[in-house]
Amino acid sequence: MNEQQHVQLAFADLHTHTQASDGMNTPSDNVRLAAEAGLSALAITDHDTVAGVAEAMAAGEQHGVTVVPGVEISTMQDGKDIHILGYYIDTTDVIFLERLADLRRIRDDRNELILAKLRELGIQITMDDVLTQLGRELLSDESIGRPHMADALVAKGYVQDMREAFDQYLAQGAAAYVSPPRITPAEATQWIIEAGGTPVMAHPGIYGDDDLVSRIFDQSDLAGIEVYHSDHSPDDEQRYLKLAEQRGLIVTGGSDYHGERQGKVFHGPLGGRKVPVAVLKQLAPA
Repeated sequence: MNEQQHVQLAFADLHTHTQASDGMNTPSDNVRLAAEAGLSALAITDHDTVAGVAEAMAAGEQHGVTVVPGVEISTMQDGKDIHILGYYIDTTDVIFLERLADLRRIRDDRNELILAKLRELGIQITMDDVLTQLGRELLSDESIGRPHMADALVAKGYVQDMREAFDQYLAQGAAAYVSPPRITPAEATQWIIEAGGTPVMAHPGIYGDDDLVSRIFDQSDLAGIEVYHSDHSPDDEQRYLKLAEQRGLIVTGGSDYHGERQGKVFHGPLGGRKVPVAVLKQLAPA
């Protein structure tokens, strides 16, 4: 096999989560799984934190996997949660880290509001219950997400599994859903650019509003779009491939792997969605 053929067969999963946010595995575990899946590269894209990146990069050297430093920033536009992925950001940029810390404080406030709503519904779950299910000490630059609350709902017998927890209580429009004011996608995009990174819209198919998706691209400097995602249908992929071609966007993809909860893998298995590793050259800063 010549070098060109080898590059063509090399793949990257550019969307995974770890214990630094709402994933189940350590960053090192994700890298090991990537190596076992035959991936050449992996991005760590935790919610509003880069706390897992350093460990993953060290593990990448051990396992021969290229680790892309990333983040997934929570934003809001027109009342909808929109997620913006950032690749190759400078994870030591002080201003960027302070901005992420502010976002985690908003997430903490959101969590308390969700718990209050659950109590109004007669569901007695506290943050201590959520942290108990976490099974370890939460570090200062890590965050609690809705999947952690779903774990507590399952553990206390209020629901059968995480899907039921989201459908009944935690998903947008469900009984205990709360979404406090957040920055816009355009602001998150600018933060990523200022931190030396490349901004990409995450899983547009989840938003169920392609007009909104187009408006966000009109109003921001997003460089790419996540065409391939565990929750995207083949029709979604074709639609967003066409959008990428029309707008000259980088085409990315990833599993959105969060690990296994109650015997089920959340979103999709690591490596279940991937793109050619050549995409990294498009994402990397010039």
